[in-house]
Amino acid sequence: MVACPHALASEAGVDALRSGGSAVDAAIAAASTLGVIYPHMCGIGGDAFWLIYDAGQRAVSHLAGGGRAAASAALERFNQKEIPFRGIVPATLTTPGAVASFCEAHARFGKLPLARCLEAAIHYARDGYPVSARLSRWIAETASELAQDPASAALFPVGKSQLANPALARTLEAIAGEGRAGFYEGEVAAQLAKLGGFFTEYDLAAQRAYWGEPIRGTYRGVTIYETPAPTQGFTVLEMLNLIEPFELGPFLGPDHVHLLVQAKQIAYHDRERWLADPRFAEVPMQRLISKTYADERRRLIDPARALAWDQVPSYGSLAGDTVYVAAVDAAGNAASLIFSLYGVFGSCVTSGATGVVLQNRSAYFSLDPAHPNRLEPGKVPLHTLIASLAFKDEKLWAALGCMGADGQPQIHLQAYVAMIDFGRNIQEAVAGPRWLSGRFALGEARDTLHIEARYPRATIDELARRGHPVDRWGDWNELAGHAHGITIDLETGVRSGGYDPRSDGAALSS
Repeated sequence: MVACPHALASEAGVDALRSGGSAVDAAIAAASTLGVIYPHMCGIGGDAFWLIYDAGQRAVSHLAGGGRAAASAALERFNQKEIPFRGIVPATLTTPGAVASFCEAHARFGKLPLARCLEAAIHYARDGYPVSARLSRWIAETASELAQDPASAALFPVGKSQLANPALARTLEAIAGEGRAGFYEGEVAAQLAKLGGFFTEYDLAAQRAYWGEPIRGTYRGVTIYETPAPTQGFTVLEMLNLIEPFELGPFLGPDHVHLLVQAKQIAYHDRERWLADPRFAEVPMQRLISKTYADERRRLIDPARALAWDQVPSYGSLAGDTVYVAAVDAAGNAASLIFSLYGVFGSCVTSGATGVVLQNRSAYFSLDPAHPNRLEPGKVPLHTLIASLAFKDEKLWAALGCMGADGQPQIHLQAYVAMIDFGRNIQEAVAGPRWLSGRFALGEARDTLHIEARYPRATIDELARRGHPVDRWGDWNELAGHAHGITIDLETGVRSGGYDPRSDGAALSS
């Protein structure tokens, strides 16, 4: 089974499974297709992180595909308070990391040739793909920013029902033929380096993906794996630890939301204080995800009143776009993959010669020289990207993930609580009404509680009475993120897929 935010990409992944491919092959097929047909949310100019379950070894591995800051990326080169969100600076401050991760995952777990995994993506880039209503809307809403870059403006004109990217097809063909060297070396790398800015051919050639250990915790008997630093995966485990002793009340009731929101605020305060690239900064990860630490921090939770932002300040933004792919093969292997450009169309800078839209992930670096997430050459910025796997009785039970920048851990939290505490299935968990705490833009309170109107009106009114600054959304809001997942029945092995109606997605079985 494959679940992701576009039905054509899910079909590409399932087609790889039908051809004898592994879960990793399916994830690469789906993700590379998304990088073509969902270009506002992801692309090979971005980053990716994986959790991969090897059923034969009964082991979960983490693969980090975060782009590293260029050798020339130094604090002294900036005289402003923050890195720009758009333009050539964030486009080139870090190198794209996703392709290195795809190639590394394939080398260890792939069963099909890499070219076969990229077949659908190459087809859609070369011959064209349908523009969904969502993509059309995002092109229109981002048109003024895309217009600042001629290559981006030419690639994403307003009002078209079909688009193509033949230059990207040639780049994907180079990767299909030469692996990572087809992207990070040779003509593609030379063309990317010609954009100017920070990264050079040397920086691109040095980019690698790295295997490591995931982090894990338990919640009501379920073992949940998340991606480690520099991603914010630990916040999911900390939030679950914080709420575990509480009775959450009725499903979608005020206590259910109120307690989860406060857990979010506390965990994000810890994220702001500690999270950075662990190769450059000391991140006390095991302490942050421990039950003992949660016992200390839980004292801040007030069952009766909202927790004021200035008591546990944190920063960041809910604005950001990403795709998540879950894939499980016939042998029970699983890939949980998160893949992103960060902002809508990333930096809004495209290499016309290669068709690659470049990310703006480096905007998450701090320019404060005292901050652990400060910009340094070779460093990966704090990452909002996270992916998860969950186990019951040491058997794989779920693969779950979502888009949404600072919203991602909040969505993991809500979905796992819906399934574990309230018995909802995966489709109900990812399609149910959702809230997000934080702000999308300047002018909003940093602790704004955005909440869909499918919550009971009494719940929303009570949350406002308790002091939450409520932003009442309509019944459905794409800003609430796209979540997708797969669960496996522990007795029968039957897969169940969940896709988010806020996306163009599908959960398909082979």
